[in-house]
Amino acid sequence: MAKPKELSFFEKVYEIVRQIPYGKVTSYGAIARTIGSPQSSRMVGYAMNASHGMDDVPAHRVVNRNGMLTGKHHFEGTNLMQQLLESEGIKVVNNKIVDFDKHFWEPDL
Repeated sequence: MAKPKELSFFEKVYEIVRQIPYGKVTSYGAIARTIGSPQSSRMVGYAMNASHGMDDVPAHRVVNRNGMLTGKHHFEGTNLMQQLLESEGIKVVNNKIVDFDKHFWEPDL
């Protein structure tokens, strides 16, 4: 019997990001820890950058550990990431999520 194909790092990241509930966010580090690679937050960021154009990966819901929209410059338009979050009821001030703890979602595989 054939062994199931191992998911790539990026595919594992996308699998988690697709699970982030509407109106919630998670961090690069939380995703890295969940896939068993806690030192790979930066690689999660690279995966998010590569996901633009993938309609089923809500990259706007991934922020840094302090709730900052560090990936915002990778979105088309100057405030698209913020607008997407605000359309889900998440308030953003100075590129930072207000009440970050309330909106934070901890991934679980």
